[in-house]
Amino acid sequence: MKMDMKIESQAAGSFAHGTKTMAPGPLFVVGMWRSGTSLLYALLNQHPRIGLMYESDFFLLTTLFSLPHKNGSWISRLDSWNGALTRHKIDIAALPADVSDMPCAFRAVAQQYAVKKGATIWGCKSPNYYDRMNRLAGYFPAAQFIVIWRDPADVCRSIVRAADKSPWFARPGMDLRALLGCHRMKQEADRVMRRGAAIHHLQYDDLVRNPESSLRAICAFIGIEYDPNMTSPEGADRSAIYSGDHHSGVNSATIMAARERPEVLSPALKKKVERYLAFWRKQYGGTWPRNAVVSEVTQPASWIERTIDRIRFSILRGRDALIPALYSFVPTAAWQKYRQMKSRHEQTAAKPQNSEAVQ
Repeated sequence: MKMDMKIESQAAGSFAHGTKTMAPGPLFVVGMWRSGTSLLYALLNQHPRIGLMYESDFFLLTTLFSLPHKNGSWISRLDSWNGALTRHKIDIAALPADVSDMPCAFRAVAQQYAVKKGATIWGCKSPNYYDRMNRLAGYFPAAQFIVIWRDPADVCRSIVRAADKSPWFARPGMDLRALLGCHRMKQEADRVMRRGAAIHHLQYDDLVRNPESSLRAICAFIGIEYDPNMTSPEGADRSAIYSGDHHSGVNSATIMAARERPEVLSPALKKKVERYLAFWRKQYGGTWPRNAVVSEVTQPASWIERTIDRIRFSILRGRDALIPALYSFVPTAAWQKYRQMKSRHEQTAAKPQNSEAVQ
């Protein structure tokens, strides 16, 4: 609580920009990968009062402020991570050089981005915050969260399809990261609710089938008037979104509803997903995951399977967390060289995959 008060007091006075008053806390849009967070981002930013950043992922780099930084060196390091400042056309000269912690750095950048649009609702959408929502609520007691849910089986299917277009999704263990990540997000959402933070739940299927109803509910949650432009991504500003074929959906001028497609999950993965769905439905009295199809004859995942998978998941997520932690201490020039080499390697590895369609 003391940390929360310190962070809020450090940012005091930053709410007012010209004649507009910024929202007291950020709005975070969170969901598992391939759950429609990019689509929701594009629709929300159609509202004139909403200006969210796209996957700035600042809070993956909290260790960046473990050591003191002088002359605004945190700015170049943040941008070198994923180009967030460049992608959002942030005026670096206008950022404070003496920021001492990540929440204040995020506030300075996110509010500047919102102000450029003339918006008062600031924040970020990122699926990479699925397992740290409770921490974000601690940093920002006035934060609001929109969590979008999708059937874990469909999440895994979408990841398998995206792996043919993006090396990031082709990494070993992405299926397990996503499957157990859905449950981890459920646990985080429950923690956020218990601490009394403002959180709104949205089903992906509801968004694509009835966007107006879903977006009206979101506007009511945020406390702003509904804008009809939100129901279509046509004309949305996508300049901050990464390039790549796996983002073809959000780059479309219309909302594409789910359609029948060939099964892409291997028999083994499909059965594993079904076992976990059966276990979670039993664990939560049939209330979660919502909209998931579970056969009554499917045996829930056993204690042994869940234990082994938890260990694998912890190892995978530990490796994921190690990279940004190391980045905080590696010279920027060395990191940029590493990214260049990695990009060339991924482009080479992707060439033979692109010639084969996922069956």
